[in-house]
Amino acid sequence: MERSMPRSAIGVDASHDAASLELPQVYRVLPDEDAEQDGDLRVIDASGEDYLYPADYFVLVDSPDEVVTALDKSFARGAEHSG
Repeated sequence: MERSMPRSAIGVDASHDAASLELPQVYRVLPDEDAEQDGDLRVIDASGEDYLYPADYFVLVDSPDEVVTALDKSFARGAEHSG
């Protein structure tokens, strides 16, 4: 199954939002075509909520399916512990 965009990104710049982004950190990217057209990404940040950030704060990671599965499980465990 082909993905239209990477499902994760590594944070590389938190200079304008140090409270919500941790570096380097892997973040889950949520699909948002409108945000992408504006140069933004919708990610789940350290608060556990999804927000828009400038795309240049991140390096997108196109990962093999095994890595995506492992990250999905990790993100789910993190959500369970933060909720």
